Amino acid sequence: MYLTFFGLAEKPFAITPDPRYLYLSARHADALAHLVYGINEAGGFIQLTGEVGTGKTTTIRSLLARVPKNAEIALILNPRLSATEFLRSLCEELGLGVTDSAESNTKELVDALNHYLLRTHAHGRRVVLIVDEAQNLSPDVLEQIRLLTNLETETQKLLQIILIGQPELRTLLARQDLRQLAQRVTGRYHLDPLSREETAAYVRHRLRVAGATAEIFPRAALREVYRVSGGIPRVINIICDRALLGAYTQDLHEVQASLVRRAGAEVFGNESAPAWLPLLLGGIAVVILAGSALVLRRYAPQLWTFSSGRVHAAIGAPVAAAPVAPTVAPVAPTPTSASPKLAQLLSTYRAGTDTDSAFSSLLGLWKANYVPGKTDGCSQAVEQGLQCLMQRGSLAQLRLLNRPAILMLNDDTGTSYQVVLRAADDDSVQLQLGPQTATISVADLSRYWFGDFVLLWHPGSKDAGALRVGMHGAAVRRLREQFERWRNQPGDSADSDQYDESLMQWVEQFQHTKRLSVDGIAGIETQVALDAALAAPGSPVLAHTVAPDPARGR
Repeated sequence: MYLTFFGLAEKPFAITPDPRYLYLSARHADALAHLVYGINEAGGFIQLTGEVGTGKTTTIRSLLARVPKNAEIALILNPRLSATEFLRSLCEELGLGVTDSAESNTKELVDALNHYLLRTHAHGRRVVLIVDEAQNLSPDVLEQIRLLTNLETETQKLLQIILIGQPELRTLLARQDLRQLAQRVTGRYHLDPLSREETAAYVRHRLRVAGATAEIFPRAALREVYRVSGGIPRVINIICDRALLGAYTQDLHEVQASLVRRAGAEVFGNESAPAWLPLLLGGIAVVILAGSALVLRRYAPQLWTFSSGRVHAAIGAPVAAAPVAPTVAPVAPTPTSASPKLAQLLSTYRAGTDTDSAFSSLLGLWKANYVPGKTDGCSQAVEQGLQCLMQRGSLAQLRLLNRPAILMLNDDTGTSYQVVLRAADDDSVQLQLGPQTATISVADLSRYWFGDFVLLWHPGSKDAGALRVGMHGAAVRRLREQFERWRNQPGDSADSDQYDESLMQWVEQFQHTKRLSVDGIAGIETQVALDAALAAPGSPVLAHTVAPDPARGR
């Protein structure tokens, strides 16, 4: 109903788990990494929990899109079954034909599973069982699942199990009679609601994927979305959808905070507003109105308005029809027009923009190999001494990190592409789409890229993690050696494996120079930037000539 009014190609806040709309907050990215690890590592259980609506199912859908080709997935969505029914469902998911007598015989079902798992293992394949809503599993079924992990060879388990559920799953597995299963859980992760900043980014992300070209939710409305929803993605979707409908019925191209509150009242009824809210609103009504007026005054020129059948953009005067004359050159497209060049590239080289092509190109820049269907790209990178950094950021951030990266692009139809960013400067970027390399403007890229990227870097060890004051060991010693090189002050770091105050000061100095968050903690982003600043000859960078660090040599 409101799609054309807001210039959207599709509904941005549908509650179906569409992986295209997956917003990878720091917590969701970690959760997805844990699940990918669970698929690629054999044995034990992986447990993922989260409150209702925090994005567990959408994370599962995204996981299924990243499953390596040598893995078979059995997905159980309705676990309210008896032990025998559960085994029969598992056999059906794996396509195993069982005899009529075996359908009610637990031993025959387990034997059939064991034979199948041994065959798949012999062919270099692995089987992963994913159970959604696992908090509904009965103790008898959980015990049967535990027994399935006894199916093994001399070197590894034949079945990897991932349990997805609400927080009650943690309580269930803490029961004394299930302690044997709990001891086999090799990885636990809990999805928290989004923070206020993540909520705002989540709303903007979904709008952009749906085709929005203007800010529909101002800051005051986004703050209200977080307050009403508590940062739970499913609730955010419902509230934002109703708020968009409310703005449409009032002919408003910008959602006001009052509309968000009204949407929350419709969703939650009288319970959505605390008892003290009317008094609070009465006391700060003037402040809210004044703040809303300032926000509208500041951002209204950036919005699209529709008048007299013509579209007006705040960056210039109204766009008038060009006079028809054979001697007049064609009018150049306005800055908000789609990029014909990038659109044509994505259409022409679509086959080279899938995950396999992107990782093959990126690993190739590092003189590393990628084998399609073996495991996921990040796991193959780890095997060759590299590591992935997967997050959401900006082109300016990527230029500071100075490493090539895979960019996730989305066009106006919602089609996704993965291309490799090979070089970047102030005005243009160089992209690789399969075998084709092309240079486009930053403005062209910004229409299709909303900040999601994966880059590779060279850590000191496979277990790279944040380093801070008080820590010691080989990783700290290597960090100190790197900073001595960066400062052009070689020293004797052989016995200096302590993260002391002097090392913290070096880290803060580097972070300030690189415009990173200055906290004195050598987190992954700081280590990536330091690795690029000390790039070995021949290692891939976005720019070979970067501004000298003013702190070096002091």
